[in-house]
Amino acid sequence: MSVKHAKPNLNQSQVAEMVKRLFSLTPSEMRSLPSYGDQNFYVAAVEGGEYILKIMNSEDSKNPTLIEVQTYAMAFLYQNGLPTQKAIPNTAGQSISMEDIDCGYGCQTYLVRLLTYLPGITISKAPLTPQLLYETGKMAARMDTILQKLEHPNLSMLQRENFIWSLSYVPLLETYMNVLDGDPLQEVVKSVIHQYKTSVVPQCSSFRKCVNHGDFNDLNVLVQRDESDSYRISGILDFGDMNSGYYIHELSINIMYMMMEHPKPIEVGGPIIAGWESVLPLNEAEKDCLYVLVLSRFCQSLVLARYSVTLHPENAEYLMIPFKKGVHILPQLWELGKEQVEKVWFQSAAAFRDTHQMK
Repeated sequence: MSVKHAKPNLNQSQVAEMVKRLFSLTPSEMRSLPSYGDQNFYVAAVEGGEYILKIMNSEDSKNPTLIEVQTYAMAFLYQNGLPTQKAIPNTAGQSISMEDIDCGYGCQTYLVRLLTYLPGITISKAPLTPQLLYETGKMAARMDTILQKLEHPNLSMLQRENFIWSLSYVPLLETYMNVLDGDPLQEVVKSVIHQYKTSVVPQCSSFRKCVNHGDFNDLNVLVQRDESDSYRISGILDFGDMNSGYYIHELSINIMYMMMEHPKPIEVGGPIIAGWESVLPLNEAEKDCLYVLVLSRFCQSLVLARYSVTLHPENAEYLMIPFKKGVHILPQLWELGKEQVEKVWFQSAAAFRDTHQMK
């Protein structure tokens, strides 16, 4: 979302009326949830059940077919044993409702969905043990291998050419570079983009294609304690960045966001790679490009966070969370260099695999 006033701004009574009218449910409890560009509410119903109501920003709402594909993909993953949300049909039997609402800047159309509620806390609030990191890598690989079997008449919607959050289009960041004027980080970002163009682009043809979740991050993965008091993944949220990409993109995104939650970021890569490769071993080109792709995702996150704040200063605190966490990690990784970082990642991945096999 890159347009001012696109984010919905409904009050609780408007939301309660909508839930009643569209889903014949009476909210007994309702609270607002943080969101990047949409409006989300937790809803508990008098009739029973817990739900998440998602009111999509007016820009993304212009493409209901894409949202329909994403909603279908969530259901497909659920059918294949993954902990995803499902859409609750409205009174007309549809998974999507289009609502015309005036949020204070004229009447706009917003896409509305009611999704099942998944228990757990975001992985950002759990201790990131090597075992849990291994599980995230394994889950991300399982998810993409299942998504690869997805069939839908509008699957081509996921091509999303020039999608700014896709790791296929990292050089598009150059358009936004002025938001880092005067910041030493700008030079690092420029260097990473140059590396992407010279070392990743020539090897793309060797990457294996797939459908990406595209945002397997620290706020979109839920975890719960199991009987042995260890954390296990209990939910995968937010399929809004789904796109046709490559397996290696999903792994890079996973590593980058888990790094932002760990006291020793560089140690994150090994267990995640081991988990990923327990499902889908990497080929040589994918291995060779992993470092630059992880750094590229840092660049996307940092530059676009800064840019979003210029559009939505009122939401600055939430939008700047990734910037504050990642601003120190990117220069450190760049300074360490590809050889050193890869050595840590791949050696610890091998060690993790060996101990797993011995169990």
